[in-house]
Amino acid sequence: MNENKGLLFEREYQESLKQQFYYADEDPEYGKRLFFENSGGSLRLRAAVEGKRRIEMFPDCPERIHARSLILKEMVNGGTKDILETVFGARGGALVTELTASQAFFQIMGVIMENVTEGKNAVTSALEHPSAYDSMEYYCRKTKREFRVVPANPKTGGIDPEEVMKYVDKDTCLLSIMSASNISGNIMDLKKIIRKAKEINPDIYVISDAVQHAPHAVMDVEELGIDAMNFAPYKFFGIRGCGFAYVSDRVARLAHHKLAAKPADVWELGTSAPGNFAAMSAVIDYVCSIGSKFVQSNNRRKLFAEGMHRIHMQERALLHRLLEGTEEVPGLRSIDGVKIFVDTEDLTNRDLIVAMGIGGIGFTECVAEYQKRGVTVYERINTSLYSKRIVEALGLEGAIRVSPMHCHGTNDIDEFLKITKQIANDFAK
Repeated sequence: MNENKGLLFEREYQESLKQQFYYADEDPEYGKRLFFENSGGSLRLRAAVEGKRRIEMFPDCPERIHARSLILKEMVNGGTKDILETVFGARGGALVTELTASQAFFQIMGVIMENVTEGKNAVTSALEHPSAYDSMEYYCRKTKREFRVVPANPKTGGIDPEEVMKYVDKDTCLLSIMSASNISGNIMDLKKIIRKAKEINPDIYVISDAVQHAPHAVMDVEELGIDAMNFAPYKFFGIRGCGFAYVSDRVARLAHHKLAAKPADVWELGTSAPGNFAAMSAVIDYVCSIGSKFVQSNNRRKLFAEGMHRIHMQERALLHRLLEGTEEVPGLRSIDGVKIFVDTEDLTNRDLIVAMGIGGIGFTECVAEYQKRGVTVYERINTSLYSKRIVEALGLEGAIRVSPMHCHGTNDIDEFLKITKQIANDFAK
C-alpha cells in the first residue's frame, strides 16, 4: 500500500456504509445533492439518531431504582466508560459533559487556569477554534497571566513543534494546541509538541481541541500524556445537543462545579441524558464494526482503533483522488482557475479537508454556485467571527472548505470534480 495514497474500501462495502447514514445523497425536500460539508456537522448515523429517539420516549429518571431507570442508568455508566476507554483510550480520568464541546472546553480551561497557581503565562496557537483561543484569552486576563499565541505555518497550514517551543518556558502553566486544523486539515504533531513542552516544564498542563480531528482518526490520551481533549458528537456521525471531553486524574481532582457530596473527581452535575449516551454508543458500535471487518478481537478499544485507522485510510485515498483526479477526470490540482490553499504533497499528516478557491468568483458566490448544482460546501472567510483570525493566520482572505466523509466513494469525488470544472469554466477570466 502507498501510504500517501491511502487505501479505498471495496466499492460494495463503501456503499453499505453510506446506507447507514441519513440523507447521504439527497435532501428529502430539495432533492439530490453531494454533502461535502461534514466539517460543519457530519452526516448522521441512522443508529445514533434512532438510539436517541428510542430512549427519549421514556420518562423514567435514571437515578431511580425501578427496572427502566436501572436500564437507563446503566446506559449512562456504560456509555461513560465506553467514551473514556474506547474513544479516548483513557485508563483513568473523568468525563466532562456539556451541551456543546465548546462549553466543555471553556469549563476545563477555567478549572485549570483558576486552580493552578504556578506559571506566569499560557500558550495557544493562531489556528485554534474560538472556544479554545477565546477561553484562554479570557482566563489569562482573569488570572493576570501573559497570553501567548504561536503563529501558523502558512505553507503547511499547521503549527510547527519548533515554533511552539519558542513560546513555552518554565513559567508556562498551560499549553493548548488543536489536534487538526478545521481549515487546512493539517494534523498537528501533538506527540512531539507535548514531549518537547514537558522537557521545558515537566508540570505543564496540556489540552487539545479534537473536535475537527476525532471523526477522522483515533485519539489516544495515554500515548500523548495529555490533560484534556474534547470532541463533538454532531461532527462525529452523531447528534447535536451534547459535547464530551476527557480530563486527566490531576485535572479531575481540581476544584470544579459539582455537588458537595459527590467525590472530588466527579464532573457529572445533575441528571445525565441517557439518549445522548445511547447515540454515542451507536457511533462507537459502528466504528467497531468497521474494525471487525479487518481484525478479530474481543477488545473494543482495539476494534475501534482499527476502525478509525481504516476510516483514515479511506479518506486519504479520497483526498488523493480529489487532488490528483484520474485520466478521465482532472483533479483540483489540474483544473484551470482552481487554487488550492495550504496544499502539501505529503498527505499522511492531513485529514480529509481541502481549502480552495476559484478564480473570477468570490467565496460566498462560489458556494452558491455549488449549491445550484447540488453540492453543499461552505466558505470560511475573514468576515466571520469563527474564521477571521484563522484564515488570516494562513495568509488568506478566505477559502471554500470541502469536506467529504469516509462513506463517500470515488464516484462522489469525480462528480464534485466535474462540477468544479464547470464552475471554473463558467467564471474563467
